[in-house]
Amino acid sequence: MIVKKISIVVSVFFSMSIFAQDIAKTDVEIKPIVKISYLDSVKNTFKRDVMATRVDSLWMNELVSLDIYDDLTKDIQTINTDVTVDEELPTELLKQRLQAMNEKSPFDIEYNQGLENIIKSFLKNRKKSFSRLMSLSEYYFPIFEDAFARQNVPLEIKYLAVVESALNPKAVSKMGATGLWQFMYGTGKQYALKIDSYIDERSDPLKATAAASEYMSKMFNIFGDWELVLASYNSGPGNVTKAIRRSGGKTKYWDIRNHLPKETQGYVPAFLATMYLFEYHKEHGINPQRAVVKNFETDTVQIKNQMSFKQIADLLDMPQSQIQLLNPSYKLNVVPFYQGEPHYLRLPKDKIATFVSNEDKIYDYVAYQSRNKTMPTQLALKVTPKAKAKLERTIEPVDTDLKWYKVRKGDNLGAIAARYNVNVIDLKKWNNLKTNSVALGRNLKIKSDIDAVVKNPKEVKATLAIEKKAEEAVAVVDDKDKASKVYDVYVVANGDNLGSIAKKFGMNIAELKELNSLTSNNIGLGKSLTVSKIAPDIIDEHAVNTAVASNSSIDSFKKKATSTKDLGEDYYVKKGDSLYSISKKYPGVTISDIKKWNNIKDGDIKPGMKLKING
Repeated sequence: MIVKKISIVVSVFFSMSIFAQDIAKTDVEIKPIVKISYLDSVKNTFKRDVMATRVDSLWMNELVSLDIYDDLTKDIQTINTDVTVDEELPTELLKQRLQAMNEKSPFDIEYNQGLENIIKSFLKNRKKSFSRLMSLSEYYFPIFEDAFARQNVPLEIKYLAVVESALNPKAVSKMGATGLWQFMYGTGKQYALKIDSYIDERSDPLKATAAASEYMSKMFNIFGDWELVLASYNSGPGNVTKAIRRSGGKTKYWDIRNHLPKETQGYVPAFLATMYLFEYHKEHGINPQRAVVKNFETDTVQIKNQMSFKQIADLLDMPQSQIQLLNPSYKLNVVPFYQGEPHYLRLPKDKIATFVSNEDKIYDYVAYQSRNKTMPTQLALKVTPKAKAKLERTIEPVDTDLKWYKVRKGDNLGAIAARYNVNVIDLKKWNNLKTNSVALGRNLKIKSDIDAVVKNPKEVKATLAIEKKAEEAVAVVDDKDKASKVYDVYVVANGDNLGSIAKKFGMNIAELKELNSLTSNNIGLGKSLTVSKIAPDIIDEHAVNTAVASNSSIDSFKKKATSTKDLGEDYYVKKGDSLYSISKKYPGVTISDIKKWNNIKDGDIKPGMKLKING
């Protein structure tokens, strides 16, 4: 009896194991073969470096944001030094601190009522701005100090870049002054800064700082006074010499101040007030935001062939905005290659290691993309003889990811290209644009990749007609999206600016300006602004699907309309993955979405970690 029971158990056990093997075999048999792109096949062969210093994306946005520059520029131009500001800072204590600053500085820092009023105004209205500026200074100040030490220029002049550009290398004034040190075109050329279609070295932190240092040194040899050097930097040496003559030959800034242009009268006090806030920020409760990366954590590599920022970002799995930040002198998001002229690319050190270790493969990929660029369809139809058009097949680029964008007020090609992570050259090519100007209301075609596919001329025309229908469908979706927004009114309070208001309501500055027909970033106290509160999106998928169902060549557009966000899926993190590279695998999904769905705060992910996609 016992033997019989044992034999039954053994037979059941063997049958289960055989059944499990069958299931395993079935799983292996039905597993689909996934084809990878040429880009992924190149990246899979890369040698990876173990260093993992990542640049925080939020800090990147701070570095390229212009809202501080706009606000600070407005303050310096409009502040009234004769109006007393109610802010807790005893006059006697301020005098003591200014005296301490004066003792260790070559500048003639002395107390006056106008300087006290500016310091108190900054403390009352710009505390948050200075907290952010101190974060940026961790990246830029070491560059400035190195250049000034070589020319024997006071290191305190580094604070002048805060006043000039709010530490934004892409800042451009109304007069066209550009970069951290706000050089005009003529002055930039005078100091051998290269400016052409591809490059503007006024935005290069290293070269522009060296030019500013040389200018300061020359002006000091003329005036012998650092306050007058600052005044000449703002209004020109001619206006300073006129003020000296009109004051009866006096040579101190505070003695000739009333004879200088109005903007320059507030310029030097704003510089001294900035110096004071940086020196005594702890005493006033200003806590600097910490910079995630510093200049010494980056390095450069000389480029041997022309490359676009998009190609570099795709190959190195890093945001294009990060490359723009570290290489602000390249105007078209392209690192050019001229024979005999070296051009350098600045990257975080871990990315430099990957680049240098795989240079040959990277340049091979760039060459591959150049070889596979195809002739635009409309041009191909023109150059093909009509007699042969019926018999021969023409080559047409098929879009793997087609989008349409309607140009809005305030848009430019650079901003649109950055939004869709493409470069300006491709955007102009796709839309047959000859210049960088684009008409308001025009629909722009945007592609993520192009492959050559053979089609008949009739099929080409049919595809163009369907693309037009797709454009109309997108317009319908846009209208639906606008209808899903609930609008409210916000009254501007003391200390508000467009940046803070836009952030409060989940908008960007451009949207807020467009919604209220604003032509500048200046807003008055008490002004009523229309703001949007996003309601749940209601998209008529039928309108989109009907427009594209008749042709498979634009199935990618259809997939975009339904979006990956409508699907629930799990993703297991692999070695070498980042939130940026994972988000690119799912059209329509952003880094913020993945963080929100998985309660990720610091952006750190580990191999094997399970992530919910639209969980």
